[in-house]
Formats: sequence, structure tokens, C-alpha cells
Amino acid sequence: MGLLGISIYPEHSTLEKDKAYLDLAAKYGFKRVFTCLLSVDKPKEEVKNEFKELIGHANDLGMEVIVDVAPSVFDKLGITYDDLSFFKEIGAAGFRLDEGFNGAVEARMTYNPEGLKIELNAGDTTYYIDQIMANLPDVSKLISCHNFYPQRYTGVGEARLRESSMKMKKYGIKVAAFVSSQAENTYGPWDVYEGLCTLEAHRDLPIDAQARHLFATGYIDDVIIANAYATEEELRSLSEIDQKKLTLGIVLNEGLCETEKTIIFDYPNNVRGDMSEYMARSTMPRVVYKDESIKPHHNTTDLKRGDVVILNDLYGHYKGELHIILQDMPADERKNIVGHIPEYEMCMMQFVLPRVKFKFKEVKE
Repeated sequence: MGLLGISIYPEHSTLEKDKAYLDLAAKYGFKRVFTCLLSVDKPKEEVKNEFKELIGHANDLGMEVIVDVAPSVFDKLGITYDDLSFFKEIGAAGFRLDEGFNGAVEARMTYNPEGLKIELNAGDTTYYIDQIMANLPDVSKLISCHNFYPQRYTGVGEARLRESSMKMKKYGIKVAAFVSSQAENTYGPWDVYEGLCTLEAHRDLPIDAQARHLFATGYIDDVIIANAYATEEELRSLSEIDQKKLTLGIVLNEGLCETEKTIIFDYPNNVRGDMSEYMARSTMPRVVYKDESIKPHHNTTDLKRGDVVILNDLYGHYKGELHIILQDMPADERKNIVGHIPEYEMCMMQFVLPRVKFKFKEVKE
């Protein structure tokens, strides 16, 4: 199971507010915390004292803190690659290299006596990770995380996300990525702020849709909220994601019977192995609910990709089947359109594959 995380930026908030946010996130099972030293411009001892108390609070809650750094931070704080004790002293579980070194340095740092994790920038599509692996690191100390992008239109596309992530997965390295809270008055480490996400397509989406998409890819392990502070409802929505099943958002039509609602939300649906090009069929509900009546309704409109239908009483033996429409088809009086996957979630349709177990979550248009 992947872990959920939040981000905190002490230089832009107060200790009390950050602690309260950590408490709230821990309540919903969040285990990771991202914070940033790149934007901190204070003396070393002041930085140490400030972060030590906050990170200590996170540790007491069972959370793991990774701090974002770069070579410039090492120079500014007088940290050497052979003495990483500063990070241990502030209570961090490790540090993320926003910018890398030469491969040999990263490999050497994985053998630090403090047992710190070295988090690599997962967004690099060059031979960076190969250079590190050529220097025989302790792979058990390596993890990775993508960037977030404060400027609109600068986030990566899905093809790039997959390419760079798979470079890490090839070596068994876990990959994390960021999602963006849609709450008002959130912020990140910099004065430029237009949302914080890894995938550009996620920038304006509901946060749970962003996270469900990342988990569905199969190559993103952990999901971290990049901006602070997410709302309690957003934290709750992420905590409720079933990572073991593909979860699709559905906008319901009105007037559904209880049997239809049960098939949509309570039945353990899965796609038949012999999937049609026109629809993904969950066929077992026709057996379980064969004695229940499903009256015809919403059955005069042509079927569009993303529609969700349940076969009604007019379909006899097949009544109760649930279909996700993959290609447009003519209207059929035997098929009730019970809802549809909204346009902003159509990216999830690529994961509707033979034998996939799936469920629905009611969402708004």
C-alpha cells in the first residue's frame, strides 16, 4: 500500500499552525511529511532549532519527514557529504536531492552511519539513476520523488511521468508524486504560486481525482499534498481511497432504484476477461440480483464513451449487468444510463482493462 503525505513550510507559517496540521493529517493516517530547506535563509543553529521541534512532533505522531535540499544547501549550512549528522539531529528520516551530484556522491551517501534515506528527483529522464547504480549504492536507502510545479503549464505530462518513474522502478526504488489542494489561500515554498502538482493535467482537479489517477498508474507508490494547508475534507477523501481497486468517479442520474445503487456502489464489480471494444462488462450482478426488478429509464439517449449503464428488465437473462461504455453506440431501450464518468476523469478510462476490479465514487460534474 502506498503512503499519503503532506507538506509544511515553517518559514511561511507558525509552529502552532504546523503542529495542528500534522495532528489533523495523522488523524487520517498520513505517514509522510515533505518540507523544504531550499527556501530557508537563516543561520544553521536557528534552522536546526526551528526544524527540530516541528520534526520531533511529526515523529511523535508516527510520521516520517524528508527535507528538500540541493548542493547549495549543503554549502550554506556547512554540511559535507561524509557527515550528514545535521539531518539526524533535526529528526529527519532523510533528505531529497532536488538537484543531483555526479552519481558517485549519491551512492556514497547511502552508506551514511545515521541510516538516512536519500530521496532522488524522480523526474530526471537522463541516465542519472544509472550513474548512481553504477557506483553500487545501498539501494535499501534510496527512494525517489517527482517535482511539483508552481507555474501553470510547467507540470509534466503523463508520458514523461511514466518514463521517468519506470527508470526508478527498474531498480526497485519507490516513487512518490505530488497533488495539489484546491483549498483557498494555500501556499508553497516560493512566492510564485498557481497550484502545486506534478502532472499538469491535475492542476485544477479535485484532489481525490488526482490521487486516484496516480495510484491507478501502478508506478506511483506514495502521494503527497504539495501545498499547505489542505482541508480536513480533502485529507479525509484521500484517506478513503481504496488503492487495491480502480476507483472511478461517477455523476449519477436521478431516479435510480435501490438495486441499481447497490450494484454501482456495493457490489464487487470486475471487468470480464473477454472485454469487448465497445464496453467493459461486470456480469455477475445479473446472477446476484436476478430476482430484483430494474424498470426501464434513461434509455432513449445514444450511449457515449464514459457512460455507465445497467441492463433493465427488458434484457431478460442479462438484466442487472453493469457496463462501462468504451465506444459510442446507439440508444437501447434495454439499457439504463445510470450515470457517467465526468470529462475530468476520462484519463481513468485507460485503466479499465480485462479482469480489473473496480468501484465507483459519486462525484460532481
